[in-house]
Amino acid sequence: MPHTSPARPPALAIGSAAPAPGRGVVDLTVVVPAYNEEHRLPRTLDTICRYLRSSPGRHAEWELIVVDDGSSDATAAVVRRAAEAEPRIRLLTPPAASPTAASPAAGSSARNHGKGHALRLGVLASRGRRVLLTDADLATPIEELASLHDRLDAGSAAAIGSRAHPHALIEVDQHPLRRLAGRAGNRLIRAVALPGVRDTQCGFKLFDGDRARAAFGRSRLDGWGIDVEILRAFRRAGWPVAEVPVRWAHQEGSKIRPLDYGRVLMELLRLARRGVRERIGAGDRAVLLAYLLLSVLLYKGLWAHVGHRYLVDSGQDQNQWEWFFAVTAHHVLGLDDPFFTDLQNAPLGVNLMANTAMLGLAVPLTPVTALFGPGATWTLVLTCGLAGTAAAWYWLLRKRFVRARRAAALGGALCAFAPPMISHANAHPNFAVLFMMPLIIDRLLRLCEGTRVGRDGVVLGLFLTYQVFLGEEALLLAALGLVLFAAGYAAARPARARAALRPLARGLAVALAVCVPLLAYPLLWQFFGDQSYHSVLHGPAGNSPRAFVEFAGRSLAGHQATADALAMNRTEQNAFFGWPLLALTAVVVVWLWRDPRVRALGWVALAASVLSLGRTIPVPWTGITLPGPWRALAHRPLFESVIESRVAMAAVPALGILLALACDRLCASAPAGPDGGGDGRSDGDGGRGLRIAGWAAVTAALLPLAPTPFTTADRAPVPSFIADGTWRAHVPEGRTLVPVPLPSPGDAEALHWQTTAGLGFPLPGGYFNGPDGPDRTGVYGPQYRFTSALLAEVSRTGRVPRIRQEQRRAARADLEYWRAGAVVLAPQPGDEALRVTLERLLGWQGDWIGGVWVWDVHGGT
Repeated sequence: MPHTSPARPPALAIGSAAPAPGRGVVDLTVVVPAYNEEHRLPRTLDTICRYLRSSPGRHAEWELIVVDDGSSDATAAVVRRAAEAEPRIRLLTPPAASPTAASPAAGSSARNHGKGHALRLGVLASRGRRVLLTDADLATPIEELASLHDRLDAGSAAAIGSRAHPHALIEVDQHPLRRLAGRAGNRLIRAVALPGVRDTQCGFKLFDGDRARAAFGRSRLDGWGIDVEILRAFRRAGWPVAEVPVRWAHQEGSKIRPLDYGRVLMELLRLARRGVRERIGAGDRAVLLAYLLLSVLLYKGLWAHVGHRYLVDSGQDQNQWEWFFAVTAHHVLGLDDPFFTDLQNAPLGVNLMANTAMLGLAVPLTPVTALFGPGATWTLVLTCGLAGTAAAWYWLLRKRFVRARRAAALGGALCAFAPPMISHANAHPNFAVLFMMPLIIDRLLRLCEGTRVGRDGVVLGLFLTYQVFLGEEALLLAALGLVLFAAGYAAARPARARAALRPLARGLAVALAVCVPLLAYPLLWQFFGDQSYHSVLHGPAGNSPRAFVEFAGRSLAGHQATADALAMNRTEQNAFFGWPLLALTAVVVVWLWRDPRVRALGWVALAASVLSLGRTIPVPWTGITLPGPWRALAHRPLFESVIESRVAMAAVPALGILLALACDRLCASAPAGPDGGGDGRSDGDGGRGLRIAGWAAVTAALLPLAPTPFTTADRAPVPSFIADGTWRAHVPEGRTLVPVPLPSPGDAEALHWQTTAGLGFPLPGGYFNGPDGPDRTGVYGPQYRFTSALLAEVSRTGRVPRIRQEQRRAARADLEYWRAGAVVLAPQPGDEALRVTLERLLGWQGDWIGGVWVWDVHGGT
């Protein structure tokens, strides 16, 4: 079990060979952890002592510490007898935590604490300039110490014996199954915790004494995982560690078993969790809690009655997203293909990989969806997604850009709760849940540093792969923003940019090597599988220049009518930063112009905003239209499907980081230098006044943008025909339920029926992206057939058309195509015209069942 180690050695129960106070430093300390080793220790101690006596030149002064870790046999007695013959042998026993029934003669302690605990006691009690750790079985002969000494003489801080080194000599191997399990466990530990080290668990290690005592003094693990913990501590401190091939022979009675490698991983996981808790101080926790509380406040309407409330401004998107979460859980639990379904748009189906299904969250949240329903998953994703995005930006700002917690908190809040983010948080979690972006940016910055290119490239590849399953368009816009930043930074610091180019290129190549195999099948299915498409049709959708200086409808200072007139809809208010924030940003860029990061970030904000104006830029109040730079990208692969107004979202993190840098300067006691550091000068009363004015400007810029809670309403009740399962008697297996009018992007309530019914029946039509026409151009919703178009027109106009035999034949053909089992008409505006139209098309009156009109059909007859 991990525990908190004291800063100095704990109290020790010292045996008969306890050193006298004031004894000086020795050349070497050998530490041997022992647990029930009475049979092996006599030979081991004799062998070690004879070897050390035989090399007085190297080991003029030495000591041998045996740590008896709660043995229930005569281990302690054996060590005491050996110490009588060789005074340089010392016995340490951990202090008893409770009475024990073990024989006092055996020298037992309260309990066995673990190898890590024993090693820590031994090392902290050592006095050697160098400290050797070796197991009681001497599986690695003591003579191998000479090779380890050579590596420390060459400048290493530690030399560890390696059985996995190509030049290691295995004299007596383990049973093949034990060897296979051990190697698999060791490789897993290396991959997860300590890449680059072949053998972390060999018990034969030599350390520089002072550094060993420092590392073990800060160690926390009591079990086998301490080997990895100590080596990681050396790596973090920059102390070189050499891996040395050794002779090794398996010894019967070994204390470690193959399953112990799993325990090592669990120890390291607990250590990591504790480290995270310790690194996140009370102030950090307060910031993260504030983000979460703000998210809960924004979605309080959904939380008030989970699954029964609807975001008013989401249009039909909430129905669509809940369906995505439900169908993903359905496929995962049924072990079906998660990339395709025929539950919507029957009989053609829907390519889920070509839609924004967010499999990266929908799949792991399957238990939530199965237990509490897709409405709960929808609420959880939105709430935790916004808070998690803010937390991730806060982490990146604290790590890479600013020192002041207040500055990082404000910058992270703007990155996650800026007006474009809040607009998409109504209905588009793929654009609001962006917690992976700061992690990706951090890994790219690590690559530019060039320290661990291979490892960072692999991690970046995994991050990018996961982000693809969260949102590809958001990743594309982030990549565009990063390219703009790289160009701006290279212009400001060309020498530094050139130095970073090579490791960055190598790391990106590694990331691609990781991404391509993992994404090959999903992307092939997305672009070439059933119901794939090539691009999504949409008209000009650039931002109005006025949208940048106005406030969003959901902002504290905003007005819905003003924002509605300047945006496509309430889920696409992609600018609306407000003139105070833009004015503040301009001042910050001028104020911190010497910082190359500021120049690059200012360029990103400006360039992304201009690109988001679209293919043409209307000059406000003049009637003049200018060509926009988006024309250069509008018809390029991938960019052709992007709604250009969304490019302004790439400006959001740039504005957030600029805000954080400015606030960090205001928090500092001295002005920052060109790279963000202070120059050590006091700013006096004039500086105090400047800070007050600065904080007032920050407040004036951010307060109007504060988001207000999302408006929710009670959901329309699901007809009892669906909710009570009555539909099962009317929709045979393999048949579809046909709602009237058919579900579409304009009315997708039938998707809610379907999720309420546990996805028990397929639907024709729906709300999704799919192909249209021979060129497979992407469109929103299904391809219209005669009957679906006719019923949609009746619903829109309220007029009953003249029905001829030709229309009846077309309706029967459509019902056969859809494999219809029942046609269902729920109460709605204009439902009388729809009912009469259906009676004339089908030739008989429907039945009023469970709150809906029902026509039983079987292939159109």
